[in-house]
Amino acid sequence: QVQLVESGGGLVQAGGSLRLSCVASGNIFRIDSMGWYRQAPGKQRELVAGGTSIGDTNYTDSVKGRFTISRDNAKNTVYLQMNSLKPEDTAVYYCNAELMLSSNLRKYMYWGQGTQVTVSS
Repeated sequence: QVQLVESGGGLVQAGGSLRLSCVASGNIFRIDSMGWYRQAPGKQRELVAGGTSIGDTNYTDSVKGRFTISRDNAKNTVYLQMNSLKPEDTAVYYCNAELMLSSNLRKYMYWGQGTQVTVSS
C-alpha cells in the first residue's frame, strides 16, 4: 500500500506565505511525478503545480510567480511554497503522485487526504 500525507495548511492573511509538504510512503519502486491540486467550494479540482523526477515543473497561470514546487526525491517528498497568498487561493490542497509499485512494477496514481488553506482578506 501507498500513503500520501500532506501537512502545512492553515489560516493566513492575504500577502502571507505557507509551505505545504507531502510525503509518500509504502510499496514504492519509483515516483515519476508529484504535484498539487486544489479544490475550492463549488468548483472543480484543478492542477496548481506539477513536477517530474527530472525537475520539469508546470504551474497554473494564476499562481505563476507566487508558488514554487520542489521535490526531495531521496525522501519521496514534494513541497509547495506559496507566497503572496490571495483570498482566491483558499481551497483544499491535495497532493498527487504517479508512481510505480515495487510489488508489480505497474504505475498507479495516488492522492493525499487534502489539507485546508484559508487566506483571509
